[in-house]
Amino acid sequence: MELKGSNISYKYPSTNKYILKDIDICIDNSKITALVGDSGSGKSTLCKILSGYVQKFEGNVTLDGKELPKNEFCPVQLIYQHPEKVMNPKWKMTNILEESWMPNDELLREFGIQKSWFTRFPQELSGGELQRFSVLRSLNPKTQFLIADEMTTMLDAITQVQIITSVIDIVKKRKMGMLLVSHDIPLVEEICDEIIYLKDINGI
Repeated sequence: MELKGSNISYKYPSTNKYILKDIDICIDNSKITALVGDSGSGKSTLCKILSGYVQKFEGNVTLDGKELPKNEFCPVQLIYQHPEKVMNPKWKMTNILEESWMPNDELLREFGIQKSWFTRFPQELSGGELQRFSVLRSLNPKTQFLIADEMTTMLDAITQVQIITSVIDIVKKRKMGMLLVSHDIPLVEEICDEIIYLKDINGI
């Protein structure tokens, strides 16, 4: 199975300058791929395009040759660096999780989520606690590709290792594809099968 971006170009509406130009990228579900680039280089924008969050761009994105579905669950899930920006502040955490799916108790424990948090609102949890929900939300059984955009930045070092290990175990068990965006070169060299440097594929 392949997630493929072809001839992707993008510029923000407020400027005529492209941040991404003529990018070709292909990720398959047989390996864990890293995407590395400088801050502000367009990594997060590319992730949003590949997962269907940004739909106005030049080029196309396909999953096994088909366009990503609209108005239904997307099999390419994106974990944002800042979970508080994508959670409805008026929803309790149980609703936020159930919008995607409800994991079993074993998975909740594995990701360090306490059921007492379910009745709280996002602003009542720390950034690290919110990110645990965000990661688990993305692991819906229908997910086929996972894009993790600096997903452990909000977590302490020990928790980072625990969460990354758990996610990778699930990814491999389900034969999902994974694109891991990170500045941590030693980390990606240790856990990823392939490293893509954005500067090498960006035609700017």
